[in-house]
Amino acid sequence: MRPTLRLLSAPLAPSNLLARNTLALLPPIPLYRRILRAHRQCLPPAGRALGDHYVKDEWRRHRDIENPLHIIEFLTEWQVYAQHLEGDTWRGEKLDKAKLEKMSDDQIGQLYELMRKARNMDDDEN
Repeated sequence: MRPTLRLLSAPLAPSNLLARNTLALLPPIPLYRRILRAHRQCLPPAGRALGDHYVKDEWRRHRDIENPLHIIEFLTEWQVYAQHLEGDTWRGEKLDKAKLEKMSDDQIGQLYELMRKARNMDDDEN
């Protein structure tokens, strides 16, 4: 992921893709650290391990992305995730159908695997 300073410092445009509660995107490294810090503060140990592994893997996969739209969308979604996690509004939240329809078959498979691991973790705790 090679964002330019111009992309990172510009405030978000009010479009359907980028309309969020934030004014500007965090740069990638501070956002990555913020997510891991939120996991440390807001998740139980088993959830933190699963979440940290998923975040690290996902950020590694997107390291070499050069398309500015993909970079902005990636950072925006992770910033929204961090805000939900810190605000504790993530519990019981359902995935938006529009987002699900945009996903590729690989992304849906990855989401299914994540759901399966999370459910197994819940079963182990109970």
